Amino acid sequence: MSAARGSNVVARIAREEWRALFRDRAAVAGIALLTMLMLVAALTAHEHRRAADAERARYQAQANHEFEAQPDRHPHRMVHYGHFLFRPLNPLAAFDPGIDGFTGNTLFLEGHRQNSANFGDVRQTSLLLRFGQLTPAFVLQVLAPLLLVFFGHAAVARERESGTLRVLLAQGVRSRQVVVGKLLALAGFAGLALLPALAALAWFALDGHAPWPLAMALAAGYTGWLLLWVLAVVLVSLCVARGRDALLVLLTAWAVIVILLPRWVPDMANTAVALPTRFEDAIHVQREYLAQGDSHDPDDPKFAAFRDNLLKQYGVARVEDLPVNFKGLVGMEGERKSSELFNRYAAAAFDRQERQAALIDAFGWASPALALRRLSMAAAGTDLASYRSFLEQGERYRYALIQGLNRLQAERVAYADDIDRSKDTRVSREHWQAFPEFAFEPPPLGDTLRRMAPAGAMLVLWLAVLGAAAWVLAGRLGRAVR
Repeated sequence: MSAARGSNVVARIAREEWRALFRDRAAVAGIALLTMLMLVAALTAHEHRRAADAERARYQAQANHEFEAQPDRHPHRMVHYGHFLFRPLNPLAAFDPGIDGFTGNTLFLEGHRQNSANFGDVRQTSLLLRFGQLTPAFVLQVLAPLLLVFFGHAAVARERESGTLRVLLAQGVRSRQVVVGKLLALAGFAGLALLPALAALAWFALDGHAPWPLAMALAAGYTGWLLLWVLAVVLVSLCVARGRDALLVLLTAWAVIVILLPRWVPDMANTAVALPTRFEDAIHVQREYLAQGDSHDPDDPKFAAFRDNLLKQYGVARVEDLPVNFKGLVGMEGERKSSELFNRYAAAAFDRQERQAALIDAFGWASPALALRRLSMAAAGTDLASYRSFLEQGERYRYALIQGLNRLQAERVAYADDIDRSKDTRVSREHWQAFPEFAFEPPPLGDTLRRMAPAGAMLVLWLAVLGAAAWVLAGRLGRAVR
């Protein structure tokens, strides 16, 4: 009976707090405004993703057609003609675009070079985009906690200031029952703010056939984020005597946790693990590339050892006696060596960026917003790891394409014809049409969930700490009032 009576008391307190919230016209207007913002954000983000994905698919089809439609040519001319790849958007990118606007989405493939992706949205649109897009993730990360702060800061302090807390305790209501009732009411208010976002997330997942575990992980992450603020708001209201003081403390915490630290910590990480500029990397790469020799020149002394091993392998004395085109084989060897060089520098750059990300993650104890952003971007497929996966898959495709063209030169073009500049040697265009098209494969679901796990654990830890603190301080509330 006592447990049932306690539950009834908690429910009644929560109900009264809920009524108080919705008697406040500002609270009703606030939740309506947040819902409207969420709907606008969801619609605009979905339309942007749909239009961008359709545009990239159209350009990719056009690039594939133009590559396959090239006339009969010398294979090495096709090596320098190159090809374009366009990164497809993840279905959940509409919810949280992450770093996609800054990283670029178009990759030009050519021989002897490893290009970076270009034409990021931020660089191609107005300066307004640099201040952040209105997306469901932005609304939940930044605006929803502010709404909870404004309308929940006086949850307990108001009872203390008005004297009703003393009356409740005198009537036998336990202090923890009061606090739990306030938590339930504010959690319900947070649920109203979260509901449109969950509907938008389900819409994105269904429309783009996104994996449901990732959509559910996103929903769980943002649910935990708002519950964390519910606990923080009530906890501060427990500790501060006056409602206006609680509001000041919570606004300061919001500014530090949501605005200041997520901006300052990446700058700190960038200082601690400095990245070389693209020009510095390009200079170092070019210097090492030139030191490898000229793969266009079969007589380059840097390829003498390769030539001698090849002659020994085939048991002939001259390159003219080889059953394959030596010039094409030199091209293949040069591409192999240069690709190893490019991959080494690319891996070093990404390793530095991952070290920066690890430093940022380590500050999750100071700002759960950092942990939430890591989880959100990983689930939406808009984090650094997803971008790196696209570049690495693009590089593997580039290498296979260029080496396939070099192999055509080695096998379909005679060496004597190749070195005779008076001859216009070509191979059939049917060979270009035989190359497979690029198909981007998202990272395996298990890898994505593993990347999200540390951030999820950090959010759970924050919830546990705040929950334990609220429970302990709620037990002392009665003694503080007396």
